[in-house]
Parts: sequence; structure tokens; C-alpha cells
Amino acid sequence: MSRIGKKPVPVPAGVTANLAGTLLSIKGPKGELKLSIADEVECTIDGAVISIKPRTDSKRARAFWGLQRTLVSNLVVGVTAGFTETLEMVGVGYKANVQGRQLNLALGFSHDIPYPMPEGIDIKCPDATTIVISGMDKQKVGQVAAEIRRYRKPEPYKGKGVKYRGEFIFRKEGKKK
Repeated sequence: MSRIGKKPVPVPAGVTANLAGTLLSIKGPKGELKLSIADEVECTIDGAVISIKPRTDSKRARAFWGLQRTLVSNLVVGVTAGFTETLEMVGVGYKANVQGRQLNLALGFSHDIPYPMPEGIDIKCPDATTIVISGMDKQKVGQVAAEIRRYRKPEPYKGKGVKYRGEFIFRKEGKKK
């Protein structure tokens, strides 16, 4: 039995939830997000609470139960508060800046890397070595952060590269003479 799936998702004031067939749409102060509910689970809206229940007792339905509840919860959080991910750059000469809807990265290559901002994502650089990615959709925010990090992953010897804030880089000892 899913511990996460059993908990109903509270809908705060100022947020409206509509269910049309299997399409759940949540509208809040930051905008609107939609989710297609899987056939294995059933979604019900009771006032200010959204409940998810499995249709059958199959293994697949129980697997989707907690997943769908978490996705619905992410929609509610996204339209109210939004999500942010912070990246830090470690290395001599590594820097980033935003020009219009484009992020320019200097990561030790012979050229700068331009990264166009996707729709619905906002990128800010409070200083030259910090990138703050924010948006309503948790999946998009995480995907953009992963794509930026992929340009120069942190290496284990000196720790240089683009890393998530709070990420622990397992360090290795260098070569000995």
C-alpha cells in the first residue's frame, strides 16, 4: 500500500483544480499546468482536496498510485510557489551571464557556450559563478539544470566544473611519485 498515495493533496486558496476526463488542470497565481492522469488510477476532487486511488489491485496500478499523487502535488506547488535549482561553477575563469533570453557560459573551452532559455523557464545570475533556474514545471527546471551541468561535470580530482548547490563531489587522491 502506497504511503504517499494515501495522502490527499490539499489545494490552497487562490488555486483552482478542474478534472475533464483524464486531464487535470491546475490554475494558480503563477499560471496553469496540466497533467494527463494514468488509466491505472482514478482522481477525484472534493472541495479543496485532490485524492488519487488505484482502480485495481495490480502491481502497475499500485506503482502509478504514488507517482500520480506526487505529480499532482508538484503541479499545486508549481502554480503557487514554483521551483528553483541553483548551480555553482568552480574553476578559474568559469563564469556565466544572461543576455536577453540567452545564458552565456564560459567553461574553459576556446569558445563561449550560448544556452537559449526554454519557454516557461527563468534563469538569473546573481554573481558570475552562480546560476539560478526557476519555473513552474519541476521537470523542466530539473532538465534545464541537468543540461547546463552536462557541459562541464565536476571532476573528482580538483572539483572543477558545474555542480548543484549542496552537491557533494567525491574527491580522489592524485597520482603519487
